[in-house]
Amino acid sequence: MQIIFPKVVPEYSGGELTLAFPAMVDGQRVECTITAEALEDHFGAASPRAEDMLHAFDSHRERIEAVARRLLSDTRAQCLVLRSGYVRFAQAHGAAS
Repeated sequence: MQIIFPKVVPEYSGGELTLAFPAMVDGQRVECTITAEALEDHFGAASPRAEDMLHAFDSHRERIEAVARRLLSDTRAQCLVLRSGYVRFAQAHGAAS
């Protein structure tokens, strides 16, 4: 399975308090999102404001993509949401160390 993350600026959703970023899985686009809670709990976001979430994402992009890659590989999902609990699980099992 080939998973590539295009280097684009994630899209902020204030209503959902998420950032959306794409992945290409075997040539197919998969929409990934990460919650404000996950960014605050694990990646140092100071708040759910767009600028704080984007800064945390940019600062930890490689680790976030590693967690997303693991979830995509494990589930073959067509879309995914990275929540704090899964990030905690992935970090405990070496996906985002």
